[in-house]
Amino acid sequence: MSGTAENVEDVDLLVVGGGKAGKTLAMDTARAGGRVVMVERGMIGGTCINVACIPTKTLVTSARLARRAGSADALGLRLGTPTIDLELLRSHKQGVVSDMVQLNHRQFLDSGMDFALGTARFVAERTVAIDLNDGGHRVVRGADVVINTGTKPRLAAIPGLAEAEPLTSESIMDLRRIPERLVVLGGGYVGLEFAQMFAAFGSQVTVLERGPHLLPHEDRDIATALAACLQEDGVELITDASVQEVRREQGTVRILLKDGRTLTADDVLAATGRDPVTRDLGLETAGVRTDDRGFVRVDERLATDAPHTWAVGDVAGSPQFTHVSLDDYRIVKANINGGTRSTVGRLVPWNLFTDPELARVGLTEEEARATGRSIRVAKLPVKAIPRARTLRDTRGLWKAVVDRDSEQILGAALLGPESAEVLSVVQTAMWAEMPFTRLRDGMIAHPTMAEGLNALFASWTD
Repeated sequence: MSGTAENVEDVDLLVVGGGKAGKTLAMDTARAGGRVVMVERGMIGGTCINVACIPTKTLVTSARLARRAGSADALGLRLGTPTIDLELLRSHKQGVVSDMVQLNHRQFLDSGMDFALGTARFVAERTVAIDLNDGGHRVVRGADVVINTGTKPRLAAIPGLAEAEPLTSESIMDLRRIPERLVVLGGGYVGLEFAQMFAAFGSQVTVLERGPHLLPHEDRDIATALAACLQEDGVELITDASVQEVRREQGTVRILLKDGRTLTADDVLAATGRDPVTRDLGLETAGVRTDDRGFVRVDERLATDAPHTWAVGDVAGSPQFTHVSLDDYRIVKANINGGTRSTVGRLVPWNLFTDPELARVGLTEEEARATGRSIRVAKLPVKAIPRARTLRDTRGLWKAVVDRDSEQILGAALLGPESAEVLSVVQTAMWAEMPFTRLRDGMIAHPTMAEGLNALFASWTD
């Protein structure tokens, strides 16, 4: 439906989708006196707060505590076997989410933006028709438009999978039950977090990975070290697993592998990636083009093919992390105001919140060698770090890759306790283009996990 000139509302900024980048830009612009409309279908605060980072890490905390309580005798305590109370677990998760949703909603209103809950579709360049959730209808045109609609879980094209009513990374957050047996399709970041989490909650978990090892974009030694931790925690791992068919029969899910094996489970979790939410946006009407997977095409300034129309976050094909979306906000804010900020050369960190954590930034060893550089590789078992011993948490492996000529750090992968925090030290050194010797020889407080960087950068394998 299109609007006439008389009923089109003109604003300075129109944001379609309220993810991290879009909502931050909308609030900033409104606080500065701009006229802003932000449209969101239903997740106030975006995917991260409602069904992704925040609820999953909330439950990761519970799973870690359950594991620690189960082995507390190693710390001189007798706590007994922990019991998972599903209602308490659900209340814990929902309490954290609800608090953050309410905080975001209040911030939206306090900023002075016009926040519209409803479904938007482009009807002209920089113009959307909005069907409001309360039954109303609006047509809004922005001097600048930002598309921030995010992604949704993808179901792999496996015969019978959709009909088997699989769980996804979003629906599993409902916590309807703790399955006695859970099969996870996909040995990537999302699948492994949930696999270890539900193993801690008491599920018998099997992970199916179609490649030769978990985390196919990581170096084999790091993936192997993490696999050992998962197996120690009771997660069964099957690699080179090709699924032929999935069936649900009388409440039981059967997964047939192409090698003839059959697995049975109460639930199957499909963790095989995410697809962009662009299908029903009417982007072609706005002059916005997408790639063959449906992601919005953008240049290094996050500009689309249409004038004064931008895309940010997951839907723009940016790495699917909230901190990347926040940086997208910075880029678009600068460029709307005449700047020339770019995504080129961004140093993107990421963290996998398994136990132990895996944190990485920069190049893997394989990637570094592919560049033709002369490199050095350092490795340190976490058990060599005094702080890890005091924690009774010595599983893991730290690894760093350094340019032999410049002595600059090219990348690091830290598998161990508190790795997500230590990684920021390495990333800061990389931003500053410091030689690795500054971390090898610098005075770092004892006993901390970060102190392990002294030893890591003195532990060369070649």
